[in-house]
Amino acid sequence: MKQKTWPCKSDSSHFIALPFIKQPQTSSNFTKSYKIYLSYFTSKPNPSSSLFKSPDFSELPYDVLARITASFTFPDLRAASLVCRAWRDALKPLREAMVFLKWGKRFKHGRRGMKTNLSKALDSFLKGAARGSTLAMVDAGLIYWELGRREEGISWYRRAAELGDPAGLCNLALSYLQANPPNTKEAIEWLHRASIAGHVRAQYELALSLHQGRGVKQSLQAAARWYLRAAEGGYVRAMYNTSLCYSLGEGLAQSHRLARKWMKRAADRGHSKAQFEHGLGLFSEGEMLKAVVYLELATRSGERAAAHVKNVILQQLSASSFNRAMFLADNWRALPSTC
Repeated sequence: MKQKTWPCKSDSSHFIALPFIKQPQTSSNFTKSYKIYLSYFTSKPNPSSSLFKSPDFSELPYDVLARITASFTFPDLRAASLVCRAWRDALKPLREAMVFLKWGKRFKHGRRGMKTNLSKALDSFLKGAARGSTLAMVDAGLIYWELGRREEGISWYRRAAELGDPAGLCNLALSYLQANPPNTKEAIEWLHRASIAGHVRAQYELALSLHQGRGVKQSLQAAARWYLRAAEGGYVRAMYNTSLCYSLGEGLAQSHRLARKWMKRAADRGHSKAQFEHGLGLFSEGEMLKAVVYLELATRSGERAAAHVKNVILQQLSASSFNRAMFLADNWRALPSTC
């Protein structure tokens, strides 16, 4: 499949999920609770009375605890439940939500012998969401969106984002970008929040916006930094664009070594353009066999120009080298990535 990642006027944003929320209002009660929470970790110990005393986590307000743990996975919840009895009891609904989340994914994807059933998947996700899990909220929103019930999906994305869920924040930004007309200013604000939270898709989209000057002042330096952050997080398209930044010296100091490093990483994770360009680089260095492998992979992914270069090289290879190259291509498997 072709990937169009380097920005140009005709490029449109890739869109995978749609949230739409307003930034949550901070209540006075939550502010008060949060100050209590901060006091556990920021107050200086009293040498005379608190030298050997630990904070009493059992007194942490429930609304603060619920907000902190809403996006926890099961291993994190299990660890948090061991802190004290109060936390164990308070986190029981979220542990139950993990069970519903697991069954929802089985029904959605047809895992563990289950037949795909979106209705049962949605029911499971809603039960998990009702118990406070933002992970279940996001999945419920996705199901609603797939069913064409967008307003209901947006509602669950809003709840997840209000609890600070990075995927909810990113999806909200994408919904603004896909609006007609797009609300790029709002999108940038949410993309930035999601990017700070470590969401690699948001980091990539923020980099694209900065690169293109879409809803924000164009900055190649800032764009390159976010490309690099997303690439280091495993986002394949960002790896490809990071390579181009290094190659062209746009936003990053020009470095052919680093450009080749990131191009190879993208190619090894299935990016067809990267496979084509890495194959060209190997060809220019005289690595004919390796070049043919990458060019063959790019050709299979729809990069037509790769086929022409590959055929030129094949005329210089022996039959045994050709067979070896095809064997390697047939048995090639992409390295894992976030996308």
